Amino acid sequence: MEASSLFKIFFMDMQQDIQLFLLPPLLCAAFRAIFIWLYSPYQSLRGQEKKLYHCFRYGFWWGMDFNAYLFLIPLIIVTIPGMFFSQWLAHGDLIRIVLLDVYLTVLYFAFVGKLIFYSHYHDIYNEILWLGKKAEKRNLIDIFFHQHHGAWILAGYILYLGFCTWLGYVFLDLPNLPYPHLSRISRDVFNILVILVLGIGFYFVRYGGSLSHSNKPEWDTIPSLVKKDIFFARATVDDLIALKQVWKHPLQESLVATDEEIDAAVDHIIPEPMQPKWRELQNPIYAFKRTAGGAKIKKPQHIFFVVGESYSQLPFDEIYSALHIVDGGKQFRKDPHTVTLNTFLSAGIISRPSIVSLMTGIFDARLELNEREEFWQGTLPTSLPLQLKKLGYETTYWYGGNVTYGNFNQFAPANGFDHVMTATDFCPLNAPKTWVGVYDHIFLETAAKKIKQIDTDQPMFHFIYTTSNHGPYKMDLKKLGYDTEQVMPKAPESIKKSRKAQKSLGTHWYSDQALSHFIEDMKKTYPDSLIIVTGDHSHLPAELNKTSLLQRSEYTFREQFCTSFMMYHQDINQDILAGNTIGGHMNIMPTIMELIAPKDFAYYSLFPSLLEPIDQVITPYHWLTPKAIGAYGTSFYQPLSSTVGEIETLMSDNRFEQQADDWCSLTSWLVRHPDRLEQKSKIMKNYHKI
Repeated sequence: MEASSLFKIFFMDMQQDIQLFLLPPLLCAAFRAIFIWLYSPYQSLRGQEKKLYHCFRYGFWWGMDFNAYLFLIPLIIVTIPGMFFSQWLAHGDLIRIVLLDVYLTVLYFAFVGKLIFYSHYHDIYNEILWLGKKAEKRNLIDIFFHQHHGAWILAGYILYLGFCTWLGYVFLDLPNLPYPHLSRISRDVFNILVILVLGIGFYFVRYGGSLSHSNKPEWDTIPSLVKKDIFFARATVDDLIALKQVWKHPLQESLVATDEEIDAAVDHIIPEPMQPKWRELQNPIYAFKRTAGGAKIKKPQHIFFVVGESYSQLPFDEIYSALHIVDGGKQFRKDPHTVTLNTFLSAGIISRPSIVSLMTGIFDARLELNEREEFWQGTLPTSLPLQLKKLGYETTYWYGGNVTYGNFNQFAPANGFDHVMTATDFCPLNAPKTWVGVYDHIFLETAAKKIKQIDTDQPMFHFIYTTSNHGPYKMDLKKLGYDTEQVMPKAPESIKKSRKAQKSLGTHWYSDQALSHFIEDMKKTYPDSLIIVTGDHSHLPAELNKTSLLQRSEYTFREQFCTSFMMYHQDINQDILAGNTIGGHMNIMPTIMELIAPKDFAYYSLFPSLLEPIDQVITPYHWLTPKAIGAYGTSFYQPLSSTVGEIETLMSDNRFEQQADDWCSLTSWLVRHPDRLEQKSKIMKNYHKI
């Protein structure tokens, strides 16, 4: 076949590729519109027209990072071979449709996944995805089908695929431009121009409307009008683009840094007197030695450290008082000997990293220390149970589920706990359970009975972690005593009539009731107890920002990121917190030590106690000062001046990001040097010798 005839085939079929390529960007725009419709924090989009325009415009070009390949791949797989093989050419449109359907299937499930992810974390895909690798898969499946209507999603996919296939054929049936009748020289010039236009056009589209790779769309170059609005900034990002960003930043990327880089980062956080000496120590943790100022309270016979699943600060705020889902916790806070902090950061954004950080005294830093065998054999001098053992306490970890999940049956004992109690073993065999654990009230009531049975003259420390306030929210709340009208009679009707909201809010109420009854029981049984209550991480119990309950369009960073904190002992009041208004998980352990340890007792802590002024809180995810709160990687922060009315969102200079990286590098150093971990018996023996 002559070259001119071959190119004519190429010219005609290439147009089929272009026509089919038009469909994915339109679907991405439709998905973006659905996302905005479902989750927009605004009662109306009137007045948001400029943001919408730039959101869709920029999102269209950014999405071409992937969408452009739906032109290139069929061109290579179908059109070019079709020039030489007539049978292949005859089935060209069918092959194109198959390729289209495969790609649009990926788009569909990426979009549905984003909707589910946003409902849980109020964000598009982020690094939390990596943490799902070790999650309980059956629980995730249960959440998908029972909390997010998974059967309807799968059925919707069948309809979606049929519609997209039909639409693909409609696009393929669009008329093509005829190949022009030209002289040989003109035809050759035309053919060359077509090839050049296709090549340049592909890169122009692929690079987001530019021929320079450096000008490709990215988060930093989102139009400022859009970027200043957190919701629209997130809506701009196509789902595959968001997944690509997550893939480019794996959780353990700090481990690929050189030893010299890690050492230099650790240098930044070592206390100044120890900076030249820390490399001579068994590990850098020994550079963080502190001495207690002397006991502030009578040494308690029992210490209860209660961590409630998703027990957040948000429902304690006055603007949510109509919900009444934490009335038990509020009653506990009313005690004059209960101190609280209303702006308190967790050490992790999901459960296990928070628990690991609280136990070890170092940030888990997304490195899943509980899954690493070296941490099943050795631990660190910052260990909370280990340091309390040095003060004479017998230590027990009580978990409302099965401790083998996450290998805490290995991790917790190595970390210093004398006993590890798993609810699925010590609760009645017929006790109702969720995927995560035994119902809170049964777990806590049974644990309370056992605590009383094993009570001895030896001081005891109990780390107690509940599980029920967790999706898919399938518990029969009515049987558990929850009645919407009795609990929240003055809540907006839109909340009371929302089945989804009631499942979440009702479960939070139930967990608060169970936890509060346990606390009151322990207070009465052991009046001298030190009781600390916090949540493992923050939680938004329902989409309340679209109701009349909230006088603004969006949740604040404080509401999204902050968990609860309460501490009780008969010898303390709010004055003991040195005027602090902020704090974090990593301040709890040194606070316990400063409350009960004798003067000059040596202990190890990366951060100060809540009994001295705190001007900043740093975690691997967020930062906090008495005046503002922000998150790394978002380029935003907000003042803490008000919780009512619209909150100003400001552009961040990421002022604390380097510090967060340095603290994470300390954890990376320890992971890189597992030989520097020590068995708990050795640490106990050498405790005062370092």
